[in-house]
Amino acid sequence: MFGNLGFPELLIIMVVILLLFGAKRIPEIAGSMGKGIREFKKNINEATREVTSETKPPLESDTQSRLTSAELERRRAVDEEVERPAPKRLL
Repeated sequence: MFGNLGFPELLIIMVVILLLFGAKRIPEIAGSMGKGIREFKKNINEATREVTSETKPPLESDTQSRLTSAELERRRAVDEEVERPAPKRLL
């Protein structure tokens, strides 16, 4: 789209920016752009963490870790029976 930008073209662009904004204003603009990019990355990382944390299974509580394996199997079987509706008849 822009073609090959060489050193002379970049130098002309920098001079125009210097003339438009001034030497004192350029560091302020660069600093605010850096803060904006940093904030954007932080928000993207937070959103990614929220999405991945919602998909992870919840950790077992301390009381469940103390139960015996037979008791856990019995509780899982009871939970499955309660959650699963009765099958529908086709006839």
